Amino acid sequence: MHHNLMYYLILSIYFNLCKRSLKLGVIPCATPLPGSCQPLVYTNRNSIVEVSNFSWNDKRSRQGRESSILTRSCLSPLSRDGGAPGILLRKLYLYNIERMDNASLGQALSACPSLLDLEIVGLHVELRQTLMSVSANCHSIERLCFESSKTGRDDSLKTQTCLELVDNCPHLTSLSLRGFKLHDYKVRVLVKGFQKLKYVDFSTSYSITGSFLRSLGSCMGGNLLEVLILRDCMHLKEVEVARFLTAILAGDFKFLLRLDISNKEGLASEGDWYHRCFNSSIMPVKQVLEARPDINLVAEYPAEGSYNDSFDTDMNSEISLPSQLSSHNSDRSIFLSTSESSYNSDQGSGNEDGQDASYVIYEESSDEIDFLSL
Repeated sequence: MHHNLMYYLILSIYFNLCKRSLKLGVIPCATPLPGSCQPLVYTNRNSIVEVSNFSWNDKRSRQGRESSILTRSCLSPLSRDGGAPGILLRKLYLYNIERMDNASLGQALSACPSLLDLEIVGLHVELRQTLMSVSANCHSIERLCFESSKTGRDDSLKTQTCLELVDNCPHLTSLSLRGFKLHDYKVRVLVKGFQKLKYVDFSTSYSITGSFLRSLGSCMGGNLLEVLILRDCMHLKEVEVARFLTAILAGDFKFLLRLDISNKEGLASEGDWYHRCFNSSIMPVKQVLEARPDINLVAEYPAEGSYNDSFDTDMNSEISLPSQLSSHNSDRSIFLSTSESSYNSDQGSGNEDGQDASYVIYEESSDEIDFLSL
């Protein structure tokens, strides 16, 4: 086992027939970073260690010289002996196996019809192909966590794939898709479609403006949410977050216990996402904290000007910005009136979501034509 300042390399396969779980790959060192949503696990020799408050979306931690010796065939044993190992498997966790490809992962998932928990971090596999494999084979899945190895560049997801996933995996309660390019109308298909969904994490995703949040409180697929994490979503708009908070004040999202709307680069303004908002005067954060003390509301933003200084250097680089919880000491927070927010209406969302159900959508950077029937 190689020791490095950047990460630990795990080479062991943890396949416990009692727990029916398989974990393998390369895990970065356990340096806690803000914004992580769930405890993850790494293996150090023979001990299993729970790690909380950890972010897997640190590209630099995967750019060291060491790499996993595991190849795309590392999951092939799941299909042996008539597929018995795969049939037994309930939990599958894969971390930074660089040689894994779509076909190999798809073949492995086809051997795991009883899978309940799937976690994929840092694999060079496509979001669309992976979700298609899950949809086709893992109908009992309850938790799906998938973090991109190339933040913001995977634009492969299609609306039809979302619809099929919703139809074929009705038991899903936890969904994490981090670091992908996700459009609001596709996210809405997922969140509104899963009737048992309680945990949602779209951290570091591109293209999400927050318009998918509209009217979620009035549908089964959104009103049961207990955790919603939208940390560091580049295009998340201040006005959409404000509307969502206003909906909470109006009595929606009664089960919500945690909301993370922090952004190390500030929220996007309504008219131009290049213009960042650091100390909002329209988000009723204080009122929500007073009305709903049961909610753990995290709203951390950098000091004003930090984003502009770093943006000119490298827009796509992983940057560290000073954070402060400005929401607690802002006395200017105000409510959005019901007439101003029109929160429960899908009209005027500013993108494809506000269109008629039969409206044809032409996606930027995609040859797909989506027909929405929500």
